[in-house]
Amino acid sequence: MAFGKDHELHTRRWGRNLGLGLVLGTFALLIFGLSVVKISHLREGKLPAAEAKP
Repeated sequence: MAFGKDHELHTRRWGRNLGLGLVLGTFALLIFGLSVVKISHLREGKLPAAEAKP
C-alpha cells in the first residue's frame, strides 16, 4: 500500500517544527547545564565566599 506524496505545505511545516524543536531542545540543555554547574559549586548549602555578602 503506497501513500500519496505529501503536500508542499506539510513539508514546510515539518521543517519549521523540526527547527523549533531543535532550538527548544538546545535551550533546555543550556538551562540544565547551567543548573548543574551552579549546584555543583555549592558547598554545604552555602554560596562560595566570593559571592557571599557579609
